[in-house]
Amino acid sequence: MKIKRKVEIVVISDVHLGTYGCHAKELLSYLNSIEPKTLVLNGDIFDGWQFSKRYFPKSHLKVIKKLIDLASSGVEIIYVTGNHDEMMRKFADTHVGNILIVNKKILNLDGKKAWFFHGDIFDVSIQNAKWLAKLGGYGYNWLTLLNRFVNWYLEKRGKERYSISKKIKNNVKGALKYINDFENVISDLAIEHEYDYVVCGHIHQPKMEYKENRNGKTLYLNSGDWVENLSALEYQFKRWKLYNFNKDKLSPFYVNDDDNDDMEIHDLIAAITILEQNSNT
Repeated sequence: MKIKRKVEIVVISDVHLGTYGCHAKELLSYLNSIEPKTLVLNGDIFDGWQFSKRYFPKSHLKVIKKLIDLASSGVEIIYVTGNHDEMMRKFADTHVGNILIVNKKILNLDGKKAWFFHGDIFDVSIQNAKWLAKLGGYGYNWLTLLNRFVNWYLEKRGKERYSISKKIKNNVKGALKYINDFENVISDLAIEHEYDYVVCGHIHQPKMEYKENRNGKTLYLNSGDWVENLSALEYQFKRWKLYNFNKDKLSPFYVNDDDNDDMEIHDLIAAITILEQNSNT
């Protein structure tokens, strides 16, 4: 029997439940392998931009149910809203059981201040031309779907997996400049407000790096995503760690495809009802 890893804080973002690119089974395996005190969902957990009733697999439902089960068992869940799940922003600063919905959050971690937010407020394309950003989102979704077929073929041939989107990002100067500007703007603002840590998502680029200017320094942290990188951030023993599912030598608790295969939407509704009852007691 495997023992779950105890972690003080876990941060995941950009899961994009409801899209073809989402690796829900892998995320569920990861969540089953840890025992966090606090779980920060740092935006774009659902994908409201591309949601379709025709595509929402049971594995995606299982992730939602797992999150609700964690909250019901006493895990503090902080749901930070993102741009793809912006419909949640009207519920900001409200509690549903152990789930707190916010647009941003500041936590005191062992005497240091950590600033959590998704990051889309610094994205000019979203603020000034949302329709263009949505169009790009659709393209990215289909690209990741194509990438899954490519990797399936490569694995059959015994070759390493390949990320088409990463290749594009690494070879397009504009993309690299955008990522660099995003990181620097956020870090400079964190330094200005004297935050020791700034934790975001949004750009699907997992990273942990100290950023410094003449006014001070901060630790820039990006939790990445569960579309191509399958990454998370973990805080334990006063230290941050960047987790990568594909490099996890401890072998997370893999989910059998037959496990809870009969779970339907009514099971999810039942789990939500239990959560609401707990919040009223």
